Amino acid sequence: MSKVVRVIKDLEYLRIIGTNNVYCNMPPAVLIEHALKRGEGVLNETGALVVQTGKYTGRSPKDRFIVDQPSVHDEIAWGSVNMPISEENFEKIYGKMRAYLQGKDLYVFDGFAGADKTYRQQFRIVNELASQNLFIHQMLLRPVSKDQIANHVPDFTVIAVPGFKCIPEEDGVNSEAAIIINLEKGLVIIAGSQYAGEIKKSVFSVMNYVLPKKGVFPMHCSANIGKDGDSALFFGLSGTGKTTLSADPDRKLIGDDEHGWNDHGIFNIEGGCYAKCINLSKEDEPEIWDAIRYGALVENVVIDEETRVLDFNDARYTENTRVCYPVDFIDNVELSGVGSHPKTVIFLTADAFGVLPPVSKLSREGAMYHYVSGYTAKLAGTERGVTEPEATFSTCFGEPFLPLPAARYAELLGEKIDTFGSNVYLVNTGWSGGAYGKGGSRIKLPLTRAMVSACLDGSLENVEYERDPIFNLDVPKTCHGVPNEILSPRRMWENKEEYEKAAKSLAEKFRENFKKYTNMPQEVIDAGPKGE
Repeated sequence: MSKVVRVIKDLEYLRIIGTNNVYCNMPPAVLIEHALKRGEGVLNETGALVVQTGKYTGRSPKDRFIVDQPSVHDEIAWGSVNMPISEENFEKIYGKMRAYLQGKDLYVFDGFAGADKTYRQQFRIVNELASQNLFIHQMLLRPVSKDQIANHVPDFTVIAVPGFKCIPEEDGVNSEAAIIINLEKGLVIIAGSQYAGEIKKSVFSVMNYVLPKKGVFPMHCSANIGKDGDSALFFGLSGTGKTTLSADPDRKLIGDDEHGWNDHGIFNIEGGCYAKCINLSKEDEPEIWDAIRYGALVENVVIDEETRVLDFNDARYTENTRVCYPVDFIDNVELSGVGSHPKTVIFLTADAFGVLPPVSKLSREGAMYHYVSGYTAKLAGTERGVTEPEATFSTCFGEPFLPLPAARYAELLGEKIDTFGSNVYLVNTGWSGGAYGKGGSRIKLPLTRAMVSACLDGSLENVEYERDPIFNLDVPKTCHGVPNEILSPRRMWENKEEYEKAAKSLAEKFRENFKKYTNMPQEVIDAGPKGE
């Protein structure tokens, strides 16, 4: 076992006392040793640590709270996403959590969020589990010297204790799990859930609060950079192909999920990747496949107990199977984590209704509209009770992590487009020729890649466009490597009347959803679907 590093004095500011061993800034090998000895997981055939997270295999949005304090009350977009909790209840839960931790071993990681040092925030993560400490070690930016560790003063501290369960009727929360952000105290507590994504997204939520105050646009997106230094952003919800399409052999990956855009360019907020594994194959996603090795953490993937081979096609635990690994596990990566102002911004959607154009160009106002809308569709069977394709709108492609009103983030996007002249496109990676399960088929990945390449190389700047009257989108008449008929969803449907009906129905869903954004400029509202 490793040498014990005690940092009890450093934890006194957290009022955490009476613990057993505190292991601080342990390397991955030691954390893996501890996790195996403690029975937290097993190694697979390639050496990755495989864990099961139990009841919670994804984020628990109904259990996320922000402490309502006078200093932040007027800033937060309160509602079903940013639910308030009183300081009294926060202190009650935190007191119980501290009592629970007495006599237990703890794991501490000191790291950073933000590759641009000017806007970097220092985080301390305190974990009950060695495996979760491995996760955040690989996810955040890591100190590169002993001096950085010795001089680390956290701006925010995240304490993740999955073994501690809340009592809803006593604690003023909704279940045994609670994710509570105390912005005034620079403290986040996570109770009851072993799903490591709660730690990652708590950090992102904090950054989404802090960065706009500094004029930085925080983004839930992936980013890459070409050989000529031209960077690109890829926004999209789960299942739209964000990770797959940004992992381009001809472009270096800057990061796969969270970035900031300032006056100098873009920067990765993280130092790792957290990729979905469901139906993963070496042929389609070789970068992720090869990253599942010693040092990676795999969550909720079925493993053969004898051979230790992972079955990525088995969703018995969840569709949301995941792997976490540092960015340098990818060969083609920009290790600095920074890039130039993006020449191209791509919004990805997987339209299961089969009516959105495969690619369209957006005006500044159209970009703000579709950014705020954050549309994709759930498929039948992927969630309990979903029997038909279902429209999903997630504000700014990251609603669960945005403390501020949507208009603030949209305003930042508009300012960046105005200042740096980025071209913005909406790319549908979903269905064509009909809806999912009703005669439609998913647009083939090589065709989507061809359209993305045309967005990136600028060739779509030199083609003729036509206006889609229902969705109010500019659709190219030609795109290199793509049959012309594919570009028009109406032409791909045999029954034109059914297409009109389905398209107008989705356009109406867009308009109904946008009504909740009461403080949006009229020109942004007018850039949305017309339904005519």
